[in-house]
Amino acid sequence: MSWSDAQEMKVFAGRHSIELAKSVCRHLDMPLGEARTDVFPDGELIVTIEEDVRGRDCFVLLSTCRPVNDNLMELLIFGDTLRRASAKRITAVIPYFGYARQDRKDRGRTPITAKLAANLITTAGYDRVVAMELHSAQIQGFFDIPVDHLPAVPVLGKYLQNVKDEYPELVIVSPDVGNMKVADMYKQLLGTGLAVIDKQRMNGSDVKISTIVGDVEGKPVLLIDDMISTAGTLCEAAKILEANGATEIIAAATHPLLVGPAIERLQASPISRIIVTNTIPANDRYMPLGNRIVELNVGELFAEAIHHIHHSKSVSGLFRGLIGTKR
Repeated sequence: MSWSDAQEMKVFAGRHSIELAKSVCRHLDMPLGEARTDVFPDGELIVTIEEDVRGRDCFVLLSTCRPVNDNLMELLIFGDTLRRASAKRITAVIPYFGYARQDRKDRGRTPITAKLAANLITTAGYDRVVAMELHSAQIQGFFDIPVDHLPAVPVLGKYLQNVKDEYPELVIVSPDVGNMKVADMYKQLLGTGLAVIDKQRMNGSDVKISTIVGDVEGKPVLLIDDMISTAGTLCEAAKILEANGATEIIAAATHPLLVGPAIERLQASPISRIIVTNTIPANDRYMPLGNRIVELNVGELFAEAIHHIHHSKSVSGLFRGLIGTKR
């Protein structure tokens, strides 16, 4: 990146996404923007931009993960602060978009909170959104501003190719029917077999696995999903795969929420390796899983997307030949 780029463009970070933002800035060869978020005694947030942004192309990197409401509010305040400071363009870079699973009314008298969050982000002053692996692709249409939806394939795919080299008979497994297109994309990318598990969700944290379609007996398997939340789906799938003769079970997911009983379930599961990205800060959550967890850095991918946006180049061109339609 040239000196003039570093002057014209600024990348800022929310409190809980600083490490990923620093990685992005290292790849862009520029310093992280100077900003500060303070918390008042009553819990209110105030964001202060500590450098000139007038006429600049500004990016705010912040995952709206736990604490979801604090992070979402900080993202909104960042946008309002930059707008009032006369930034030329403001882009929300959201590695993990919270509330994405509330994308439709599945019963009466319930909200579509993903749409509400999209409206709030637009109202806050953002001109564009960059997000990775939205839970459903339709969420792009919830925004009244452009959305760049980044797949994690370039990062996960590179590592999973090594897994395929290690296990030539590897079979890709989708833990539910809704994820089939993504699993099929990895099947084609890696040149493996494919299987799918028929899942019935009982409630928000419990699932019932009924059937596996495909041959996994005597073969290592790779479970692919977009996120690991309470790990109920993943661990139940691992059990049925083990019962059906899988020799080794590896799991890969973009977003490691790991909430509720997730860690305990993964510890007790037959999964030997759990591959995730750093869209959500790890902190010390992974410690109980030891060397079973592998975290991949998406910083370079976001840096490339930011660079393309700043220079008005195609972002989808970064993934040509790799993108599969999701859900």
